[in-house]
Amino acid sequence: MKKGLLIPAALLGAILAFCLWNGAAMSAHTARWRAQLEEADRLVLLEDWKGAAAALRAGYADWTERQTYLHCVTGHDAVDDAEAMYHRALAFAEREEDSELRAELADLRDQLRLLAEMEEFSLRNVL
Repeated sequence: MKKGLLIPAALLGAILAFCLWNGAAMSAHTARWRAQLEEADRLVLLEDWKGAAAALRAGYADWTERQTYLHCVTGHDAVDDAEAMYHRALAFAEREEDSELRAELADLRDQLRLLAEMEEFSLRNVL
């Protein structure tokens, strides 16, 4: 390889490696957050409102720890929408509103799935 192409090739390789790592990291984070929400949903079905609220608060704390990372790598609107959904879900859990909470949890799980898809390294996202 020509000496003049080594640095650009290394830079492209580093960018590709970061994109692959970021997609895997985002998938792992969102899978964990979605599992936390599913646990909260399961507790709602059992009418364990304190447990559901505690599970939501723990999931939200985990989500909050990753805010800097999320704002650096993905769209602010998508992150802000999920943040608002967490707040609504917590409010519904505190008021023990079954159907509203379950609907909000479903919407939030879908929003988290979309966050992972947005960071997935795919031809659709590159183009």
